[in-house]
Amino acid sequence: MTVHIGAKPGDIAETVLLPGDPYRAKWAAEKFLDDVTLVNEVRGMLGFTGTWNGNRVTIHGSGMGMPSLSIYANELIRDYDVQTLIRVGSCGGMQDHVQIRDVILAMTASSVSTPSRGIFKEFQFAPCADWSLLQAAVKAAGQKSTGVHVGGIYSSDVFYDERPDLNEQMERHGILGVEMEAAELYNLAARYGRRALAILTVSDHLKTGEALPSEDRERSFGDMIEIALEAAFP
Repeated sequence: MTVHIGAKPGDIAETVLLPGDPYRAKWAAEKFLDDVTLVNEVRGMLGFTGTWNGNRVTIHGSGMGMPSLSIYANELIRDYDVQTLIRVGSCGGMQDHVQIRDVILAMTASSVSTPSRGIFKEFQFAPCADWSLLQAAVKAAGQKSTGVHVGGIYSSDVFYDERPDLNEQMERHGILGVEMEAAELYNLAARYGRRALAILTVSDHLKTGEALPSEDRERSFGDMIEIALEAAFP
């Protein structure tokens, strides 16, 4: 057990999927895993372990924003020896060719600031996905009807952003979408020698204002979970 995770030793698998919303973790575990067991509910952050095609996997909420994800990723890595961490979540599209319901495989994750900035100081580390996971995810995504994009994303440390000038530069430099967690996940994976990838469903679009209705999100997020599982266990 840790301060934030109540799971016992052995309760958490070596592969963990990390949705931000703990109730999305519950939905995904019940829909995609067999023999599911609740392994954490400290502070309402739900975590479940089960099997997918005979492989043990944990689906655990990470909360909203990089500071929250950093807590859970650190404890999962350092106290539970998790080897593979895949963020599965939503993002906002930032390019004209990126459509609602498309899936983005984040090759890199840029940011203004992360919890790791205190370590890097003036150094601008460029966090990126694990190549083997990214390659497997590209292959898995090719079997889906969902539109798929591979490239850079932006991890923001604020939700209500008031920097149109920054958004303009990100669009200019090909950033596909914006979310709030992946950059710190990639930093931690690099630091501890673990595998990490962010797989994101485009739920809204910063340029068009279009948004995915809440009743449609569950169906659209299913492809993302399947891609994550197939990438983890190719």
